[in-house]
Amino acid sequence: MSIRQSLLAILDQGPCYGYQLRSEFERRTGSTWPLNVGQIYNTLDRLERDGLVTKTDSDTDGHVNFAITETGRAEVAAWLSSPVVRSAAARDELAIKLAVAVTLPGVDLAQVVQVQRRATLRALQDLTKTKNASSDPSGAEDLAGLLVLDSLIFSAEAEIRWLDHTETRLARAVTAGIAVAMPLSDELPKRGRPVKSGSGSAGGSGAR
Repeated sequence: MSIRQSLLAILDQGPCYGYQLRSEFERRTGSTWPLNVGQIYNTLDRLERDGLVTKTDSDTDGHVNFAITETGRAEVAAWLSSPVVRSAAARDELAIKLAVAVTLPGVDLAQVVQVQRRATLRALQDLTKTKNASSDPSGAEDLAGLLVLDSLIFSAEAEIRWLDHTETRLARAVTAGIAVAMPLSDELPKRGRPVKSGSGSAGGSGAR
């Protein structure tokens, strides 16, 4: 998710100050990804540095507003007209956890999968309840929230299917007698952090 482009797109609707931008972002995304004000202003500083926004006069309450520039409008247009490219190497915490766990001795992998499945099922049930309690969208804000909710539901369903697939793959590995635990490799990397010399070395010349 691009916070930078999202905030820039909101500013394309008119000048805003930091807290106002945070409120607008949460209103437009179903309050799913809360942002802190520090993150907002750090992003605004970078946008200003890159010539995409500019500060305007303060309002009567002393809020410093930011307005989009023509360069910023061009970036918003490019963002909206381009696909989101998902890197194949994107890090997924759960995938990394299971990948490492499968290489460790003494880990009950079936239990690790079951614990995650129960947690994901609970999350899916909560999301489904929230969706069922929602009325038909009556405006853009309701529709935006439902789109985000649908995305989270589909992601949870996909995770459960992947966990089922993982459990089947692990069972097949056990049946095939594949040794999954991996000891540390005997082939050590050639580079590493050098050991600092002791402070008591004569003349300060320690081993390097």
